[in-house]
Amino acid sequence: MKLILRADVDNLGRLGDIVNVKPGYGRNYLLPQGLAMPATEGNQKQFDLELNKLKAQADALRTDAELMAEKIASAPVEIRVRVGEGDKLYGSVTTAMIADALLEQGIDVDKRKILLDDPIRSLGEYTLEVKLHPDVRGELNVAVLRHGAAIVEESVTDEVEQPVEEATQDVVEDSDAGADESAPEEA
Repeated sequence: MKLILRADVDNLGRLGDIVNVKPGYGRNYLLPQGLAMPATEGNQKQFDLELNKLKAQADALRTDAELMAEKIASAPVEIRVRVGEGDKLYGSVTTAMIADALLEQGIDVDKRKILLDDPIRSLGEYTLEVKLHPDVRGELNVAVLRHGAAIVEESVTDEVEQPVEEATQDVVEDSDAGADESAPEEA
């Protein structure tokens, strides 16, 4: 089945290319999505008239993707996770977690556009690639940190110090009281 592409399609072609695809792919995906039209003489003439409009739309999408790539590069992401012995993560950091962290910063990126070769299973800093447009890829810095590490250490330290001080004060008060009682008996 010969089709004229009305948009850039990954692994197939660019805007305006005439491609030959299997009938099911063309009929069930490309045509309903508006990504292509049948390659006939009439459609070719219509496409030539629409070409400038389609190119303007494609350029606008590319510009938006470049702006988004700049936003992503300037917004490092911190993911806090629970870890076990040896700083091993319980589970792994997923693209969904990264997309949610970006959304909290006001950047809406589809999790499928974040390219992650292997799941992140250890603490550290990672640089990931985000595919925003067929021609535009952004870099995303992700820091995987221990969940509540500083908070837990401070609260444990405070809890340990308080009982020791209170216990010391109780012992001092008891020893002073015992000294006062024993002194009048000797006199």
